[in-house]
Amino acid sequence: MAVGTRDALYVGDRRIPWETVERADWESDDSTLTVTEVGTWGERRPVHRLLVDEPGRFLPLVRERVTASVVLQRHVPVNGRRGVFVIARRAPRGDRPLSWVYEFEEGVDPDDPAVRAAAEEALAQARDEVGLG
Repeated sequence: MAVGTRDALYVGDRRIPWETVERADWESDDSTLTVTEVGTWGERRPVHRLLVDEPGRFLPLVRERVTASVVLQRHVPVNGRRGVFVIARRAPRGDRPLSWVYEFEEGVDPDDPAVRAAAEEALAQARDEVGLG
C-alpha cells in the first residue's frame, strides 16, 4: 500500500521524502507505479514497484510533488553530447537546505578528473545562480 502526503510518499512502513524520489513511472497496462529513489553513483538505487488499481488523484499528487521538489536541473556536456546533470532539490516545507546531486549519463566516467572538474564547475555556477555561491 502507498500513501502520499505533502512531505513524503509512504510505501508500507517506509517513508520516502519527495525530494529523494528521482523518478516515478506509471505503466497503465499493468497498473504499476515504479518509484526510483535518488542514489549514490555506482550503488544500487532503491526501486519500489507498486500496484495501484485505482490511481484516482494519487498519480497527479506524485507527479506534482516530485516536480515541485526540483529547483534546478542543468545538463553540462562533458564528452560530446554526453555529460552530467547538476540537480538541486528541496523539501516541500522548505525548512531544510537544498540538496545538490550529480547525475552522470551512461558512458561518462565520474572518476575522470576532467569530468569531475566540469561537474564541480557546473555545481559552483548553479549555486551562484540560486544565491548560494
